[in-house]
Amino acid sequence: MLDSLPSQVTINEVGPRDGFQNVAVFIPTGEKIAIVEQLIDAGLKNFELTSFVSPKAIPQLADAAELCRTILERHGDKINASALIPNLKGAQSAWEAGIREIACVISVSVSHNKANINRTHEESLAELAKIVDSLPGMKVRVDLATAFACPFEGWTSVDSVYDLTEKVARLGVKDIVLADTIGVATPNRVSRLSVGIRQAFPALNFGLHIHDTRGMGLANTLSGLMAGITTYETSIAGLGGCPFAPGAAGNTATEDLVNMLSGMNIATGVDLEKLIAVVGLVNQKVDAKTNSHMSQSKLYESLK
Repeated sequence: MLDSLPSQVTINEVGPRDGFQNVAVFIPTGEKIAIVEQLIDAGLKNFELTSFVSPKAIPQLADAAELCRTILERHGDKINASALIPNLKGAQSAWEAGIREIACVISVSVSHNKANINRTHEESLAELAKIVDSLPGMKVRVDLATAFACPFEGWTSVDSVYDLTEKVARLGVKDIVLADTIGVATPNRVSRLSVGIRQAFPALNFGLHIHDTRGMGLANTLSGLMAGITTYETSIAGLGGCPFAPGAAGNTATEDLVNMLSGMNIATGVDLEKLIAVVGLVNQKVDAKTNSHMSQSKLYESLK
């Protein structure tokens, strides 16, 4: 099965949004921009730059518009930039800031959807329909949170993921990310859902967003690769975590994923040495614990 792995993988760097959103001490906008620019220099091309939410809800992302405008003015011809949005108002703000791709989150778990965005599934789908209809020039991606497990309801049934996927697809959305929000998935569960959902919805594009709460991030990613999924959301230095998922730790670290893929001759277009240097900048500028293995490895220099 390892012989049939994809030759290339797309990495969507979500550190500037998912990684920064829980950092209590505000990161100056200029320092956020410097981190993103170093990530671009390392070869990353796909970014979830921020979230257009109320600054009262997430003060860390109050500079969303300024950050996006600056990055797009300087690097818009070299990267694909997206932003997370909670509603139509957020989508309109993202459009005004130059963003042409957005991510909308709907939790498969009813309880988590209520805790995370205070909506029922019906309300989330109605808001999604308004966004799609109101901004026809905007590419819309849907992140299905708690696709594997919920902190309130336990393991998520595959059928419930299929059901919500079908409802999202009816609205014209083609890109869906399956998120292990609390980081408890195992390779067999990732394989079962990834293989099954690609067979059930062959016209859709699926990605994975794997948290590393229990140290299973790379194992679950490998399982996804073997199932044919080639798009992954990761965060520099393994930063991140859902504020409405008790106990959830950070994302799979981008540098850990690039290291694994590089060793397997799977192309990412990313320079690992430059990427590890960005972790050093993150350690200097961001008041948060980093969670990657490569940033702490003593063997990297001797194995180059």
